[in-house]
Amino acid sequence: MNIFYKKPFLIGEIGVNFYDIAEKENISDIEAAKLMIREAKECGIDAVKFQSYKAETIASKNSPAYWDLSEEPTTSQFELFKKFDKFGKDEYAQLAEYCREVGILFLSTPFDFESADYLDDLMSVYKISSSDLTNTPFIQYIAGKNKPILLSTGASTLNEIHQAVNAIEEVSAVKIAIMHCVLSYPTEYEDANLLMINDLKENFPEYEIGYSDHTRPDENMMVLTTAFNYGADIIEKHFTLDKTLKGNDHYHAMDPEDVRKFRKNVAFLSKIRGKKNKQPLICESSARREARRSVVASRDIRKDQTITSDMLTFKRPGTGISPSRISEIIGKKAADDIKEDTLIDFDMIS
Repeated sequence: MNIFYKKPFLIGEIGVNFYDIAEKENISDIEAAKLMIREAKECGIDAVKFQSYKAETIASKNSPAYWDLSEEPTTSQFELFKKFDKFGKDEYAQLAEYCREVGILFLSTPFDFESADYLDDLMSVYKISSSDLTNTPFIQYIAGKNKPILLSTGASTLNEIHQAVNAIEEVSAVKIAIMHCVLSYPTEYEDANLLMINDLKENFPEYEIGYSDHTRPDENMMVLTTAFNYGADIIEKHFTLDKTLKGNDHYHAMDPEDVRKFRKNVAFLSKIRGKKNKQPLICESSARREARRSVVASRDIRKDQTITSDMLTFKRPGTGISPSRISEIIGKKAADDIKEDTLIDFDMIS
């Protein structure tokens, strides 16, 4: 039950990074968001995702930080969210329309009931944040919209994931993709635990499995490439145009060049993966014929002499009788004289 037509389906999470890009480029916030949408489309991203919230509905004023304070020094969740909650229904409607014009899918993660409502007219798939995995009333409210759901699973147990999936299915029959995620900013490489993708595939065999990444982009984009190779059909990662910018989501985001590296890796993987069913390939035809062994006379064999195993050996090429059929030769008589080093043929025995 796949949600998207393409594997891997790559989601670039612009999130709130456009605010910093706007400041850097000295353009408006909406123009910065559109710039990032264009860049995402050009480098090969399939969908862009934003975050829809108001600080007052997402965090209490005494909520402490859980991110790398050396990258984002704001120590209060409320204060951080307050810096990036300017956009609402009208702005996201503009961005959704612009995505349609550009030809890229628009997504935004709702963090409250109001944004879940206005986003319903703007997008075809919902994303539920790891932070809301146990927020059953909110999960069921979104599920009631009857649209496919990407369910992020950072910091969760298998039991909590099952409960969230059950909560969705109590009210809807929508398609669900379960996203492996580590809720740590940034995620250290040794904490990526990509084998958990296999665990999710084993525990949720009827669902599409994806990966939402928070590691710093490695030089060759091997984290995302490995996640895809392990079976993540949907890949999500924060997206920026400048990884050196200070701020909450730039330092662990991919940029357009990272995306191109990932797409190149995927193309190579697709080339080498080939067919699943084991069978001889056309490129092996010559080797199959010439490099395999045949039954060969290890000495001269006279006509009418009974052939024994010590008269035979196995040599290349494989154009004669296969050694696997030696039992069909031993005990038979030579129909003619057979010289040493001759490939045995059934016409030579009787």
